[in-house]
Amino acid sequence: MVNGVSGTTGTPTTTHTNTTDTGSTSSNSDYLTFLRMLTTQVQNQDPLDPMDSSDFAAQLATFSGVEQQVQTNTLLTQLLQSVGGGQLGQYADWIGREVRISGPVWFDGEPVTLEISPDASADALTLVTLDSSGREVARESIGTGEGEVDWQGRDADGEPLPEGFYQFRLESLRDGEVIATTDVQAYSEVTGVESSAEGAVLVLRGNSGVFAADVTGVREGT
Repeated sequence: MVNGVSGTTGTPTTTHTNTTDTGSTSSNSDYLTFLRMLTTQVQNQDPLDPMDSSDFAAQLATFSGVEQQVQTNTLLTQLLQSVGGGQLGQYADWIGREVRISGPVWFDGEPVTLEISPDASADALTLVTLDSSGREVARESIGTGEGEVDWQGRDADGEPLPEGFYQFRLESLRDGEVIATTDVQAYSEVTGVESSAEGAVLVLRGNSGVFAADVTGVREGT
């Protein structure tokens, strides 16, 4: 039988507070003031002695520069908020916890917790272990049942496997025939968080990375 091991699955709650960027507000204020001054100057100029065209062009160029600076400041503020508060800040407290993922996880001699989810009609289960190159290194019967089980990192002869990345597959059998083959999810410790254009990336043991969006569970570190 597969013996379940205790663990807490959940996601952290992060509260975000909206703040006003004084630098952006100041730039917008300067921009509007300049626009009002230029409009007033044009409206009140002497029709018999209008503004010189070169002076007007220079002021328009200045106006364009101010507008571009305001837009740049706004975009920069949004970028900083997205990277700092939206991605890294949201997942900072996941460091030290374990996340459940589908894919290779690092093994260094300590047991790795797997999530067993067999076909409902299976009467026998086989756990297949693959190394980082996809080569099968172990195959063992684990009875029936579902839930968490600790993988001890042994090969087909019962000898300890070397350090490295391993991934797992589950064969569900009925009457001796394989009726389903599925990837097995495993837990790995989060050691850091990085940002990318596609979203937050969690750095896991062994210096591998996974997108936070691909995580299916979180628990306290063991």
